[in-house]
Amino acid sequence: MGADGLILVTGGTGGLGRRVVPRLRAAGRKVRVLSRCARDSQEGVEYVIGDLAKDEGVQSAVEEADIVVHCAGSPTMSEDVAQVRNLVRAVQRAGVRHLLNISVVGADRIPVVSGIDRAMFSYFASQLAVERAVAESGLLWTNLRATQFYDGFILFMVRAMAKLPVIPVPAGFRFQPIDADEVADRLAELALGPPARQVPDLAGPKVYEAVDLLRGYLKAVSKRRLIVPVRFPGGAARAIRAGANLAPDRAVGRRTWEEFLAELASSPGSAVRPALGSGSNGAEV
Repeated sequence: MGADGLILVTGGTGGLGRRVVPRLRAAGRKVRVLSRCARDSQEGVEYVIGDLAKDEGVQSAVEEADIVVHCAGSPTMSEDVAQVRNLVRAVQRAGVRHLLNISVVGADRIPVVSGIDRAMFSYFASQLAVERAVAESGLLWTNLRATQFYDGFILFMVRAMAKLPVIPVPAGFRFQPIDADEVADRLAELALGPPARQVPDLAGPKVYEAVDLLRGYLKAVSKRRLIVPVRFPGGAARAIRAGANLAPDRAVGRRTWEEFLAELASSPGSAVRPALGSGSNGAEV
């Protein structure tokens, strides 16, 4: 297969995958989406039902695909690893030309060893295990590491914290979040190019203290809370305080956190819209 071959997107209905699919279609490529839920296919986009973790429908989904973009994720490390192993086996049998994986900045630099590390930061270990399964597969591959998305982990984190009357904030933690659309742009670009193995990281334009992300959100929703800095124990937390989850030399994202929040606040049904409409300004995560 060549430049017009079929592209399979796992997790193609999720937060990132659903952004990648239309970009591949805009480039003129036929796309197949592997999803656990039934959906009606559209022009140029075929939806197929399957479960990566259970290895159900995976082989048939991979057949005839030239490229696979792996955007599917899981809340547990065991399921993440099971998903990628099942996918790799199917891809090997089908003779797919290129396997593209999305991971997280810091996966290779944040140790997850102790029980505390595993309880709080297992995602980094999970992503490293997925990376290794891809790299050791014998396939032609590309791996992209990105920082946390504005409308993913960061937004979830501050919204959850804002519900507490007293908020413990990890002291010394910094984040360099990025807009998910910019990550989707880069993934589509990589999918349409040759396998490149480990490519440069993708990070947002600014580094923020965790407490500043929270304060911006509280201001946007007109809430006042007592914020208490807490020094988290363990090697993973120590690595994060040292900046292992950042990529300051790869601050290539253009959209800022403040711009994201302003747009979120102005969108219909937004939780922060009333606060901003009544005269508040600021950022929401």
